[in-house]
Amino acid sequence: MLNKEMLSIKIESLSHSYQQGTPFEQTALQNITFTIEPGMFLGIAGRSGSGKTTLLQHLNGLLKPTSGRITINGSTVDARRMRDLRRQIGLVFQHPEHQLFEETVFKDISFGLTGTGLNAAAVGDRVRESLAVVGLSEDILERSPFELSGGEKRRVAIAGVLVMNPTVLVLDEPAAGLDPGGRREILDFISKLRSERNITVVLATHDMAEMARFADRMVVLNNGSIALNGSTREIFRDVEALENAGLEPPQITRLMLKLKKVLPEANDGILTVEEAIVELKRLYCEGWRWGDYDKRFADGPLSARQFDAA
Repeated sequence: MLNKEMLSIKIESLSHSYQQGTPFEQTALQNITFTIEPGMFLGIAGRSGSGKTTLLQHLNGLLKPTSGRITINGSTVDARRMRDLRRQIGLVFQHPEHQLFEETVFKDISFGLTGTGLNAAAVGDRVRESLAVVGLSEDILERSPFELSGGEKRRVAIAGVLVMNPTVLVLDEPAAGLDPGGRREILDFISKLRSERNITVVLATHDMAEMARFADRMVVLNNGSIALNGSTREIFRDVEALENAGLEPPQITRLMLKLKKVLPEANDGILTVEEAIVELKRLYCEGWRWGDYDKRFADGPLSARQFDAA
């Protein structure tokens, strides 16, 4: 049995093909290698069809590599240990409300505890604890999950994973289809959950603003291969490589990169509007005002056209 401890996950030369050996064979992943360290918030980025979902489904054994391997704390996971693995590494699918199928919220959340040997009282305690963690009231436990709002359905689906006390939470586009307020709410909740439970989070998305706000490190996929792998700040500095992978850095990051070209003192490793505000205040307090640019440009103060061309 896998120990209930923080897990280090190493993906080594992993490749995966669908319908292998048939005329319809399609390679989805090619030679993927990276490590997920305990406590990390890792972003898996890429446009649609880049291989994100296929990669995530390898992390808890839903798919097996065509070649290469995945090791957990240095040991290769085989079929005999798969159930333990899936209780340690919880996977929330894209549109997680589609995972709901039971008559009541209670039955849906408790389903993952089937076969664990817990008595009814212990199961009830775990369900109520998970429901509280996702910020929902016990009043909904006997309701049908299909009566809930979209955001509530997603929280119930996540509670159904958390009830197993995973040490790694893997999420495939968990905010897809929600309005901006709903997206921010669900992602803020995931970030808070990571801090409170000290778990590892792996989040797949094509939204670079989400990556900028939450991810410590990123793996960028392009046509099934790794295009970029590093810290989020490092990756967003490489605009050309991101664009080649069909992605763009957040607008505020691009703006600060432009500012860096005309004002070398500016920090170009900016990921959010909040960070940009702090940086612009710093520059202003240090005396870098628009009028100061007169000395740098023979034609006078920096114009909008000059800045845009930078």
